[in-house]
Amino acid sequence: MLERTLYRSDMLKCTLCHDAPCTNACPKMDPAKLLRSIWFNNEKGAAYALPEVFPCTDCDAPCEKACLRAEEVRIRDLMEKLDRRVRENLEIPYPDNEEALRTDLCGIPMENPFMLSSSVVASTYDMCAKAFEAGWAGVAFKTICTLDIHEASPRYSAIKGDYGGIIGFKNIEQLSDHSVRENMEIFRRLKQNYPNKIILASIMGQNDEEWAELARLCQENGADAIELNFSCPNMAEGGLGSDIGQVPELVERFTRAAKSRVTIPVLAKLTPNVDRMSPAAEAAKRGGADGIAAINTIKSIIGVNPHTYVSEPAVHGKSAVGGYSGNGIKPIALRFIAELGQNPQLHGMHLSGMGGIETWQDSLEYFMLGCGTVQVTTAVMQYGVRIIDDLKEGLNIYLHEKAFRETKEVIGAGLDAISETTTILERDTVQFPKFHHDRCIGCGRCMISCRDGGHQAIRLNDKRRPVMDPFRCVGCHLCLLVCPQRAITPSGKRIKREKPQAAE
Repeated sequence: MLERTLYRSDMLKCTLCHDAPCTNACPKMDPAKLLRSIWFNNEKGAAYALPEVFPCTDCDAPCEKACLRAEEVRIRDLMEKLDRRVRENLEIPYPDNEEALRTDLCGIPMENPFMLSSSVVASTYDMCAKAFEAGWAGVAFKTICTLDIHEASPRYSAIKGDYGGIIGFKNIEQLSDHSVRENMEIFRRLKQNYPNKIILASIMGQNDEEWAELARLCQENGADAIELNFSCPNMAEGGLGSDIGQVPELVERFTRAAKSRVTIPVLAKLTPNVDRMSPAAEAAKRGGADGIAAINTIKSIIGVNPHTYVSEPAVHGKSAVGGYSGNGIKPIALRFIAELGQNPQLHGMHLSGMGGIETWQDSLEYFMLGCGTVQVTTAVMQYGVRIIDDLKEGLNIYLHEKAFRETKEVIGAGLDAISETTTILERDTVQFPKFHHDRCIGCGRCMISCRDGGHQAIRLNDKRRPVMDPFRCVGCHLCLLVCPQRAITPSGKRIKREKPQAAE
């Protein structure tokens, strides 16, 4: 499979505009859409979308002149790289259908495995309808309850990366602030107008009767499945939310209560604010759950103000522990998903995964660890429901390249290679780094990191190019991670420790 050649770092100044001026200025193609595809790791989809006759060669780049960032995004260069480096190396014809994306949620057919997760992005009729029109297969509607919800303001904060984008997101938002009656009306309208889309109704009760009655009402008003919210970190008072998800006996009890009055599938949405998720998942299965949804947000505190001493978001001088989401939690989410996927007691249960999914490759990682569907919120809050285009297209191209007939063939493919401990790892060989001097600019970052955080195995020669000492190098690959030019890659073979070989 063709390796990626374009990255977000190639276009960090791009703001992914609405009604983008670059596209409005270009008479030949839609550069804004192609830039979004690059941003979301779908460079192959972007290459397929280029006009048959490449239009940028003799162009004076009106797209760059129209750019809101005063030509800071080198659009023409990016398009030329798409043409020369990506399109010329595409391995298959463009897939002419999306049949491979078809899947199911506990037996309910779905046109693709992508859903909005239960949150503000799926909290009104208009938002859900817009997502359905854009191509999302389903929505997990924002959690329905009988509580009187009044939200705080502000209620979001974030940690941003070097490029200015959100890598970690905190919210102190609670549940749906619409009445149960209002939400049931939304369900009826959605099901009437979008009968082939999936409504996963998230609910939270205060006792057995409420869990059962809310589940019944959702089924009667058009929900295709129920998601039991045992995990909201912002509703932990009085035995709600994540307080339930931390007690397997309550998970089993309330799952059984909800399941008692419905015939549609029931998923338990579990909390990551535990050491292991399996006890709660097994309890949900005993209670009759058909599947597990994971993970919800992680309890967090971020951004303590050095002058007011209050963490973010601050509400009249006070703050609270809130839920952390975004791409930064994906490694933690995948760890829990792998735990569930490897648990033989949960065999046959549907896993719906979430946590930091922005690109089709993110979603693929969830599938390979056992998920059948994935859910997205934070990326939609940043970039809009339009990201579904690249989620679907990128995954569809991958499946066709690998000759998979459907997404299900990927499910669990990565589980056998994962262990909860490092004791199984082979430790008698070293994989040295390989330095590509043609890409290197001589910054010395690899040398600094190896010197101060590694094994002092790299020096710079008189041309400011790295040279490795094979008797010091342990193959940790720290240098690969810090190189800003991607000028270091793993070597193609492993070397016995007692016989190191020089590499430059």
